[in-house]
Amino acid sequence: MLVTQDKIYLLDANVIIHAHDYYYHIKRVPEFWGWILHHAENGAIKMPVEIMEEVKGGPEALHAQWIKSAEVKSRLQFDGEWDETLLNDVITTGYVAQPTEDDVELMGQDPFLITYALGDPGKRVVISNEVSKPSIVGAKRRVPDVCQEFGVECYNIYHLLKALSFSTNWAAKI
Repeated sequence: MLVTQDKIYLLDANVIIHAHDYYYHIKRVPEFWGWILHHAENGAIKMPVEIMEEVKGGPEALHAQWIKSAEVKSRLQFDGEWDETLLNDVITTGYVAQPTEDDVELMGQDPFLITYALGDPGKRVVISNEVSKPSIVGAKRRVPDVCQEFGVECYNIYHLLKALSFSTNWAAKI
């Protein structure tokens, strides 16, 4: 059953990393990972390719193996285009006016995540486990703070779990 959603939740890499490492390890709570794929299939949860590439790890990092699988990529990857003008605005206004190579390294792929959300801010919501800290400036700014500056909705994983009604028996309810 496909569920029609009015929002697309764009995941930051830390959502996948933290879920696996701290509270929903793939082997202990496989229902979470199935739930992510279910909502990716119906279009409610997506990840831009640039963000998916940030999920890394060695042979023990099951979440890194998971995200690289063809099945996950085909369902989870966000197919939208990013706008170069918006990306430059996010970088130069949201982070650093004239970024150095070190600044680009510090920002990582976060500007892409925010830029994708800006492509349709009424429908796209960023989900990141970063915590707002407005006192941080420059390339180390946090995703929620840059999102707020650009009028993009940004929440943590717990908002997503509530919005899409996660439970370990979610599949029995569909």
